[in-house]
Amino acid sequence: MENVRRAVRQIAYSNTFSALPLLHLSLLPLLSFASSLYSVALSLRHHLYRLNILTRHRLLVPVISVGNLTWGGNGKTPMVEFLARLFIDSGVSPLILTRGYGGADEAKMLQRHLQGTCAKIGIGANRAAAASRFLEKYGYVNFHLERPFSLAGEKSLSNSDQIAAAILDDGMQHLSIWRDLEIVMINAMMPWGNHRLIPLGPLREPLTALGRADIVIIHHADLVEEKDIKVLESSVQKVKEPVLIFLTEMAPLHFFKPGDASFKIPLEAVKNKILLCISGIGFADSFIRRIEKMGPRHLDRVDFSDHHLFTMKDINIVRTRIQALESKFAAKPIVVVTEKDYDRSPCILERLEPYEVLVVCCRLQILPRYGRTENSFRKILMELFRRDERGCC
Repeated sequence: MENVRRAVRQIAYSNTFSALPLLHLSLLPLLSFASSLYSVALSLRHHLYRLNILTRHRLLVPVISVGNLTWGGNGKTPMVEFLARLFIDSGVSPLILTRGYGGADEAKMLQRHLQGTCAKIGIGANRAAAASRFLEKYGYVNFHLERPFSLAGEKSLSNSDQIAAAILDDGMQHLSIWRDLEIVMINAMMPWGNHRLIPLGPLREPLTALGRADIVIIHHADLVEEKDIKVLESSVQKVKEPVLIFLTEMAPLHFFKPGDASFKIPLEAVKNKILLCISGIGFADSFIRRIEKMGPRHLDRVDFSDHHLFTMKDINIVRTRIQALESKFAAKPIVVVTEKDYDRSPCILERLEPYEVLVVCCRLQILPRYGRTENSFRKILMELFRRDERGCC
């Protein structure tokens, strides 16, 4: 099954099908048929919402949707955390609504990062129901009517348990909840693949869906050239102009060892070391590029599909690769994993002893460009709370 997943991904990001291996070519008819069915279902679903046959739930607090047009690796969850921290820093309690897909690794990571804060995380496929439960339990804050609101850093809440905003993780295709702000994430390193709909390509919707975006985030912008950024900006603006475009990166902060996330290990710990990076994330190339920048002596990699749950078979494969590296370089390699992989399979990584395993901790940051900075991003959120569309914010 893992080989099939890899084949499908390679097809999705191939510019031409003619050069594909035989296994990949044999999958094309089935993938094309499935993609056509998906296109029809997608169109019908949008039509039903336009006719109000399918209804959208409007929550009692403003809703910010963070989503994308392609599968995995676009920085949705780091952006959700970034938004949550903006609210938390101002004493505002955000409610994060996430489906908890793939072993709930993203939800677990958010829970660990935001532990001890006023943030709340609702997990479940029915996010409207999850929101209702949390709003009933904690109540909500009516900033427009009750008190001024600022995201400039000063505390503005007297009761931080009351929910002031909802952040919809992976929300672009989750049309059943009305959103006040639509943020669309784009992977600068691999934006559109072969431009086909899933499963033949990586697109969850046609590019015309960018017309719904209020803000477009070009993620991993630090890992591509300026000319690539300009081409991507131009392609976005062809669909919707004007639109606010921000650039972001994932900034590595430190490492920690499995089982002890509180002890921070400096990034210099891997300099001139032999590394084996293992990952089961949506876009492993960005992870590898960031580790390469830390100056290892040699870096090898083992990639699995997104949300892959590691098994003992996988651990044995990794151990064999480690031993080969140890024999080749006469030095004990270090295994490096992402936080998502750690939170999905924290215990099984301990089976790699006596080899050292390090988890890299990163945080999303906005790259200043054309006056669009973190402060200007805060101002956009402030405008959201000045609206009076529901009479309560």
